[in-house]
Amino acid sequence: MEKLRRVLSGQDDEEQGLTSQILDASSLSFNTRLKWFAICFVCGILFSILGTGLLWLPGGIKLFAVFYTLGNLSALASTCFLMGPMKQLKKMFETTRLFATIIMLLCLVLTLCAALWWHKKGLAVLFCVLQFLSMTWYSLSYIPYARDAVIKCCSPLLS
Repeated sequence: MEKLRRVLSGQDDEEQGLTSQILDASSLSFNTRLKWFAICFVCGILFSILGTGLLWLPGGIKLFAVFYTLGNLSALASTCFLMGPMKQLKKMFETTRLFATIIMLLCLVLTLCAALWWHKKGLAVLFCVLQFLSMTWYSLSYIPYARDAVIKCCSPLLS
């Protein structure tokens, strides 16, 4: 259980004790951070589902883009409760996930621009699909060898 807490908190330094790691990362207790992670992540999923449902209403592309983007931002922000905001930002901009982070953030902004300012429904949907793909690729970067496995599985399809 201690190893799980260490991994979830983003602190895998063996020299420091678990209690001091948690206190250094946040003033919140581990249980509180875990609860807020779950709340934020579930809200993100619900916002994304709500946005998808609103897509089919007349003029719902704007609501879809806003709620889908809000859902992804909420899911992304949920991990800040586990490892702390500064550690999250440092991990986001490491060289292994820098490209995925930039593409993901760019797609979040472009989705909103396409729906709210440019009024291009097709572009908004395209950016939402790219948002999903980039968020998936970004998330896979936290699982060891997951990106390599996806590349190996998809390379026969692309060739």
